[in-house]
Amino acid sequence: MDKKSVLIIGGGISGITAAVEAAEAGCKVYLIEKRPYLGGQVARMNEYFPKLCPPYCGLEINFKRIRNSSRIEVITSAEVENLSGTAGDFTIELRLEPEYVNSSCTVCGDCSAVCPVEAKDSFNFGMSMHKAIDLPHELSYPNRFYLDDLVCQKESCKKCEEACNYDAINLEAAPGKRKIKVGSVLFCTGWEPYDPTNLKEYSWGESPDILNNVMMERVGAPNGPTSGKILKPSDGEPARKIAFVQCAGSRDENHLPYCSAVCCSASLKQAIYFTEQDPENRADIFYIDLRVSGRNEDFLKRVEENQQIRLIKGKASEVSLLEGSPVIEAEDILSGRKIREQYDMVVLATGVVPCIPGLKGIELDPDGFIAKDALENGLSAGGCCFEPKDVASSVRESTGLVINALQ
Repeated sequence: MDKKSVLIIGGGISGITAAVEAAEAGCKVYLIEKRPYLGGQVARMNEYFPKLCPPYCGLEINFKRIRNSSRIEVITSAEVENLSGTAGDFTIELRLEPEYVNSSCTVCGDCSAVCPVEAKDSFNFGMSMHKAIDLPHELSYPNRFYLDDLVCQKESCKKCEEACNYDAINLEAAPGKRKIKVGSVLFCTGWEPYDPTNLKEYSWGESPDILNNVMMERVGAPNGPTSGKILKPSDGEPARKIAFVQCAGSRDENHLPYCSAVCCSASLKQAIYFTEQDPENRADIFYIDLRVSGRNEDFLKRVEENQQIRLIKGKASEVSLLEGSPVIEAEDILSGRKIREQYDMVVLATGVVPCIPGLKGIELDPDGFIAKDALENGLSAGGCCFEPKDVASSVRESTGLVINALQ
């Protein structure tokens, strides 16, 4: 075992950054990801805040660095079952999902063309359909098709396997196990949005026109379910008036007691690219406090000066439906008046929930994040493992964590 070897758990932007930095510093790197592709939540984004540039550019560069590195081994569809040992001598036991499509895949698409089964596309949060065997998304890395065994008919169908001319599909593939020994371990396990089904007052699930903020990113993305046109999911018509409800479940002792740090900047960004699609579009943002990270007050000023966007200081108390359209009730604190308005769409700014694996020796704080200063020597954590962070902060931090791993 090379003591300069490192295992990175989580293939989002933090894990990817740490992997390429560690490899270029001479480490052997094992990059573990539970999904069939790298990129995490960033791969689903439409634009980065505050520059409003597409994340695919940065991801593509990093994927090339990974592809060209002999020191990085990417293991997707894998989860850590057990971690033991001490600094310089860790043993990690992995559970591997069946590899129905192997590295011989050429992404020709013949398998998907003959597949008779369609299912909701999880990459688009169920807002579109795809085949049971398909690319996870157009820039997915590893660049190969993925078979969803929850909906695939497998042996009773076999059409994809018969159509493949490269022996890349094996419908009899079984789960596997693997042990890896490394000198250090880095957690970059990412986050998920808070479950809006807990927010009964916002009528979640009663209308497809009530979305959360990560779904809005997919709606605005050129490779999303509507090719970047912001349309109402209910009827496919253009949305002209959208409300953004800030702190949907956040800063609330009944849900998430903490501020997730990125929700305000995400909604400001989304309001900008929504209003840029048509001069007639209007966006209302209902907020408690508007918080932007770092020195981004100029972006907030840009929003404040946008005549198509209205900032309303006041928490939305309820989202109901009137003739199928969402209606918001709130109080405008600055004017002292009650508001009841109808919208084409409502976007709930749900908070960041950490995805920390339940492993022995990993102590969590009351909010579910890894407890600061509780990791043993040889273990490090980045991204949203300790607290919510934006992309820029996660990338900067990951580079520093590699130095810790080397030491």
